[in-house]
Amino acid sequence: MSIWAIADLHFSFGVPGKKMDLFGENWRDHDVKIRKSWKELVQPDDLVLLAGDISWAMKLPEVIPDLEWIDSLPGTKLMIRGNHDYWWGSPTKIRDILPPTIHFIHNNAYRFEDVEIGGARLWDYDFNFNEFIEFRENPKERPETAVKDDEKIYRRELTRLELSLKEFQDPQSRKIVMTHYPPVDAKMNPTPASDLLERYQVSTCVFGHLHNVRPGSLPFGEARGVRYILTSCDYTDFKPVKII
Repeated sequence: MSIWAIADLHFSFGVPGKKMDLFGENWRDHDVKIRKSWKELVQPDDLVLLAGDISWAMKLPEVIPDLEWIDSLPGTKLMIRGNHDYWWGSPTKIRDILPPTIHFIHNNAYRFEDVEIGGARLWDYDFNFNEFIEFRENPKERPETAVKDDEKIYRRELTRLELSLKEFQDPQSRKIVMTHYPPVDAKMNPTPASDLLERYQVSTCVFGHLHNVRPGSLPFGEARGVRYILTSCDYTDFKPVKII
């Protein structure tokens, strides 16, 4: 049994007009790259953590082809919501459309063998990773019109994270957390999110959201007992990363 992680799949089988190629040539046919590496690495009894931004779908019916594609690959899959997962509805509605090998975290925890997994999307925490990122303009990006209360959203996401962590049942289990947004900055300084991870004795946190990161430039690693791993698929060369 192994546990793998990969984030930001950004599939669009149900909305074909939304392609990732405009973000760089490396994204061309990225689903083909992911399928190839996934089938080479992941075994049927493994678990794959999907740390958000699963699909460009806007509505639940549009995400079904993406979920069926993921379901066709080896292993059990466990996902959380990303900032672009607009299709994500209520837990009941998600359960109604999920294929058999896919599960999700929403204010709960998931047990896999002797490992307990929790998580939440999180939100921006005024981190600046610009020095590590090769900026690429999105020609289809729309100007921001809505004013977001980032602090309010972040605090709400912290509450959801703690609700998930409180669902851990076994003091002896190994504990992993998925977040979509990075819970720490590049120097892994303490944050409200990292404080929670440490308090609940989490050993590993996987996350995504960051794109066009220069290979090997971000010095994530272990800090205060927690290992932080960036798993955005363009950062991992579209390959799942082995966590355990």
